[in-house]
Amino acid sequence: MESFLLIDRVNVSKAIILPILGSLTLFLQPLQARAQEIPVPGSPTQIRPVAPTDPENTRPLAAESLLSLEGGQRLMEEASNAIGAENYDLASQKLQEARQVFNQLSNFYSQLAASFSGIDNRLADSQRTKALDTAQMRDRATYQLALVHRAQNQPELAVPLLVQIISSQQPTRELGQKAYQQLLELGFVDVPYPSSQEEPTSSR
Repeated sequence: MESFLLIDRVNVSKAIILPILGSLTLFLQPLQARAQEIPVPGSPTQIRPVAPTDPENTRPLAAESLLSLEGGQRLMEEASNAIGAENYDLASQKLQEARQVFNQLSNFYSQLAASFSGIDNRLADSQRTKALDTAQMRDRATYQLALVHRAQNQPELAVPLLVQIISSQQPTRELGQKAYQQLLELGFVDVPYPSSQEEPTSSR
């Protein structure tokens, strides 16, 4: 008799407890889901990738980044305006920034060209052309910076830049010859180039 009573008690307990547990489970599930959405202090924030078709993220890099041809050209324009206002300190700062931007771009394009060489020559040639174009812009910014240093009576800063231009451009190219002429006017060199022709005019 006692065993029958024990069995009945167990069945009654199950009948009462199981529905309660089921209700608790349904109640706790939304709380667990919400807890997973709440960031824990000190934990890294999860960044969701943006769909590539989102028009907000298909804008060209130049529209929002300084690391672009347009970004470097804007710095060159700002430097030109500063030179016109005889604000040589600001001009020097802008030209240094432009020079750095163009140099980084040239290095990145060169790396891409080397990576795709022998894999996709069309792409490699395109990146190589961009590397040369941005290197030319870098040298122009460097030349303007050297002229600003001359205007500030800082030949010790101008000479290294002029030598770098000649090394990059070669003496036979126009910008290389202009850089050498500046060295000649500064007295850093004493032999005109080209020696068999009329000396190139100064471009300050």
